[in-house]
Amino acid sequence: MATIRVDIVSAEKAIFSGEAEMVFAPAMMGEVGIAPGHTPLVTRLAPGEVRVKHPDGKEEGFYVSGGILEVQPKVVTVLSDTALRAEDLD
Repeated sequence: MATIRVDIVSAEKAIFSGEAEMVFAPAMMGEVGIAPGHTPLVTRLAPGEVRVKHPDGKEEGFYVSGGILEVQPKVVTVLSDTALRAEDLD
């Protein structure tokens, strides 16, 4: 099964780095889904949830306050002023 590397970084620290089967992110014009081999893309993110689908099928959520999403054929990078794991939210 093909995977893509995902890096989620806030202004303070790296929040997540690992492999994913699929990534879903809240782009300014609506949610985007990124699979391995996706066409390169740079877009602004709206505040919301970034979901990472792991190769084992489990999903993990992260809250971002906005920011930038950069997609390269083998790497997805999320840069945000604030990023938190969903499990860390009250």
